[in-house]
Amino acid sequence: MIDAQLLEILCCPETRQRLTVAPESVVAQLNERIVSGRLTNRGGRSVSVKLDGGLIRKDGRFLYPVRQDIPVMLVDEALALGDPS
Repeated sequence: MIDAQLLEILCCPETRQRLTVAPESVVAQLNERIVSGRLTNRGGRSVSVKLDGGLIRKDGRFLYPVRQDIPVMLVDEALALGDPS
């Protein structure tokens, strides 16, 4: 997935917090919400493409998607974690 050296230099573009690789269970839950049409990103756009993985911000509030082994490090593309309500 994400190269360890790359992960060491990546950080949240908003807060500069460190990132960790998301557990498969978190990615699976988000993908279920994508398939059911119930997931929007921070920019307010509906997410329609399933995730290959993700990077979670240290505070656990947001996940940056990984698609085709490329982290999408844009604040508006981040996905909120927690209760989807």
